[in-house]
Formats: sequence, structure tokens, C-alpha cells
Amino acid sequence: MKGQNMHIAIAGNIGSGKTSLAKLLAKHYNWDEQLEDLQDNPYITDFYEDMQRWSFNLQVYFLNARFNNIKKIRSSSNTVIQDRTIYEDAFIFAPNLHAMGLMSTRDFETYISLFQSLNSMVQPPDLLIYLRASIPALVRQIQQRGREYEDSIRLDYLKRLNERYEAWVSSYNLGNIVIIDIDELDFINSPEATNQVISRIEASLNGLF
Repeated sequence: MKGQNMHIAIAGNIGSGKTSLAKLLAKHYNWDEQLEDLQDNPYITDFYEDMQRWSFNLQVYFLNARFNNIKKIRSSSNTVIQDRTIYEDAFIFAPNLHAMGLMSTRDFETYISLFQSLNSMVQPPDLLIYLRASIPALVRQIQQRGREYEDSIRLDYLKRLNERYEAWVSSYNLGNIVIIDIDELDFINSPEATNQVISRIEASLNGLF
């Protein structure tokens, strides 16, 4: 993997372990991290308190942030691992908010048009890692990390997101993808599972050269 500067991205539902895996792989491979900074997000708390009012604002904020992150990643001289992709908001979160009546059709169409414009200017990741998780596993990890603004996340919201993730991943054709089922491979709490995850990612990375 020396001499290869890649963009590795991790996708997965809320609480699936994206940041934990990004940090683990960054340390293992000496990659740079591009982590989602929710602490400085000016909309996230308001969104979970009133999704209908703040859904469009939040999605536009994320889209702009991810677009800028990808530009930085592609200009880096090092391999960078990113937690969450620019695609998840457009194909999962925004459509879900629209379907639930939490984003108006006018706002949704404006958002999708903006996404298409920005997406035409970026390259997909060299490798996508998808963290698949059941609802109980997601709830357990959300509770363990104890973010106050996530206390109000509803189970039906997580379930709808999971369904959209599975539909998106089943049709993903932009590049290499590795699917990790965290119900079977709990890399956060099991060193043995961690080794298995690294082995699977290693096999996929070797196929990129």
C-alpha cells in the first residue's frame, strides 16, 4: 500500500461504529482521518428536537461539508479514511425525511439538484466499507456513547434508515465495497473480530493494486 494515496470511506447507519472503525484503521495503516465533526454542527441539536423545521438546513450543511472534505481528501498526499460519504445524505437521509413528511417536496427537489451539481465534480471513494447493523445493535451503541441530542432518535426512524441503506448498498456500483456485519463482527469490543475485519479489508485493498 505504499505509494498509493486513496480515499477510503465508511458508510453506515447512526451508531454503526463508523468513527470507531475509521480511528482503528487510521491507526493500523497510518492513514489520515476525516471524521464527521458533530460538535461544531450548528443544526444537529435543533434537528433532533424539530426535524421538520431543520431538516433542509441540516442536509445542506452536511452536503457542503462533505463536498469540501472530499476536495481536501483528493488533494492530500496521504491515504485518507472518511466516516460517512456524500451519497448517504442524498440517497438515504434526505429521501427518508421527505418520505416521512419531515422535508417538503420543494426543499427535497432543491436539495437533490444541489447534490447532483456538486456530485458531478467529485470522484467516488476508492473503497467503500459498509457497516451493516440490526436495530438492537444500533440502539446499544447509541446508548453507550451517550450523545444527549441522540436521546430523541425514534426506533422507526432508525428502521427506515436501515431499509434505505440496504437498498442503496445493493445497487452501489461506483467502486469496490466491503460489507461488515457488526452483529457478527463486533470490532469495537472484540479483538478477534477486529482482526477479521482488518483481514477482509486487507484482501480488498490488495485487489486495488
